[in-house]
Amino acid sequence: MEATVNKDCPKEQTPSSKFMIGIRLSSQNTSQQFDPLSHKLRVGEQVVVLTGFGETVGTVASNKIINFNHEKKPPLFKVIRKATATDLETAAKKENFEHKGKLFCLEKIKELKLSMNLSRVVFFEEEKKITFFFTADGRVDFRELVRMLAAFMKSRIEMRQVGVRDEAKAIAGQGICGQDLCCSRFLESFTPVTIRMAKDQGLALNPSKISGVCGRLMCCLQYEHEVYRELVDTMPKPGARVETPDGPGRVVKNIILEKQVTVALDDESFMTYDVTELEFNLDSAPPGDDY
Repeated sequence: MEATVNKDCPKEQTPSSKFMIGIRLSSQNTSQQFDPLSHKLRVGEQVVVLTGFGETVGTVASNKIINFNHEKKPPLFKVIRKATATDLETAAKKENFEHKGKLFCLEKIKELKLSMNLSRVVFFEEEKKITFFFTADGRVDFRELVRMLAAFMKSRIEMRQVGVRDEAKAIAGQGICGQDLCCSRFLESFTPVTIRMAKDQGLALNPSKISGVCGRLMCCLQYEHEVYRELVDTMPKPGARVETPDGPGRVVKNIILEKQVTVALDDESFMTYDVTELEFNLDSAPPGDDY
């Protein structure tokens, strides 16, 4: 099971500690931050923490991280205790139960030819309920699947459809930059990301280059968008006519962060200039769609 902290789960309204620790839950590749309270913990120790999915066993991945915003941010989830042999045995049984349910569900999805992708299975022991998280392009009639699962698992069944971004956030992983996914590391909510952001930054509109592991546009495209917009507004548009120290020409490409412009001169040569070396009209639109 890939357990995650549920932001909507109520926390004690007390200030967070000045230090926090990183704890890796279940089979996750990344750690999440928890308040250690008065517990003296070492890296590698196993602990019981409270998450949105109830009590979960995790492994201490880092220790003594300064919590710079402990007075501003909502309190962190807290470590309950060091894991005992009973805690580890219970966690293992729970994980095996979820794994069994996942294998059975995958088999029945294939058998029923349902257009859905199962990703996670979480068992809520206190409620005797097992939740199957899945993604799908549209609505799915899974009534027969639920009947099969209820008979096999002997528990209440909940099917929960989630978005691909939410699923990537829960599962975690690494992006093409080599860093842990922003959504699973620090983003608390998703904001719209548009293809215009990629265009404004002069990026090649290649889906494999500007899409995240979820298949949607990368969240990081929005981080510096305002800076790019401010710079773009001071530069001539691609295709626009400009005057250069070497004569008139037409803009081929803007190198935005370096504030440089590549120009195709009328003598068919190509030159790159600093934007301050050019004379142009910001309000003029490029003639035609040649560039």
